[in-house]
Amino acid sequence: MSDAGWTPRLVALDVDGTLLAWATGTGGAIDHLTPPVQAAVLAAAEAGAEIVLASGRSIHAMLPVLDALGLGTEDAPVWSVAANGAVVFRYPPVDLVHEETFDARPAVAAILAEHPDVMVAVEERGVGYRLNQVFPPGELDGEMIIADTDSLIAEPVSRVIIRDPAATADDFVRLAADLGLHGTNYVVGWTAWLDLSPIGVDKASGLSVVCAHLGIDQADVLALGDGRNDIEMLAWAGRGVAMGQAVDEVRGIADAVTGSVQEDGVATELRRYFP
Repeated sequence: MSDAGWTPRLVALDVDGTLLAWATGTGGAIDHLTPPVQAAVLAAAEAGAEIVLASGRSIHAMLPVLDALGLGTEDAPVWSVAANGAVVFRYPPVDLVHEETFDARPAVAAILAEHPDVMVAVEERGVGYRLNQVFPPGELDGEMIIADTDSLIAEPVSRVIIRDPAATADDFVRLAADLGLHGTNYVVGWTAWLDLSPIGVDKASGLSVVCAHLGIDQADVLALGDGRNDIEMLAWAGRGVAMGQAVDEVRGIADAVTGSVQEDGVATELRRYFP
């Protein structure tokens, strides 16, 4: 859409690769907000825009980012979307508003038949993760509880993470396409990282829940992101903006492309509306 004369009422921000730069050689992000990005986000909030973080992270992993931004008080908690849209919560304190779960057993069984040694993890809300083996350093946070794969998915879950450090993102794109993963949403990350979620659940669906509570139309939403898990959000928002380092399929569906995360692209975009 054209942004002439338009001011967003809600700003949806991905975290890793958008607010926070990726740490070289790891699957995690640098735990540091640059001053221009932090100032631009706070300026938007002070101007009256609702700031909503929308991430693939767990609730537990999103709280330090919310704290670092300085958003939300007990009298005026902020909204956030976690687990790629499966979880919507307010903070502080953590108030779970909405959660979508699904039976992950068929999809995980299909993946294990092709890649029997993959790492599998599910969120243990408010604590950390339950996982079948230890992930590479920096990729997950919170307490790590080792368990057998069958027990991880014995009950409905909001998200399953599949990881194989020996594979590539392209390997996982092909795997997901070949398997079909019927009845399950999936998204491949920057590395060989596959998120499984309930069908029809993504960041856009999570943001729709937030907008319904706030009485905000999707046409009044500005969204910024860089990953494949941001595609639905960027296409859904009134204005969807891809980060400069985003892969072509993300840039291709966006209304515009801002600077990279290393160039403080979030600040560049937000200053258009909230100088």
